[in-house]
Amino acid sequence: MSDISCSNCQACCCRLEVILISETGVPERFIETDQWGGQTMARSDDGWCAALDRSTMSCSIYEKRPFICREFEMGGYECIAERAANE
Repeated sequence: MSDISCSNCQACCCRLEVILISETGVPERFIETDQWGGQTMARSDDGWCAALDRSTMSCSIYEKRPFICREFEMGGYECIAERAANE
């Protein structure tokens, strides 16, 4: 597989459920709260993260992205596995 970089990222991780477990400053409009008080990133009707800028396939809140998104390393094992699963 070719090297993964910002220029060829497929944003596969932006289709995963993201549970908010720490405060990073995610704007309220991107947060959904379930009936038990659990918070996740909101999703668009087609399943993509609501914070994804579809014109650039980049995160529109990168500096305030959730902790889980910060830990999901571009080109890491999880990234490569998600890309393979979506091919």
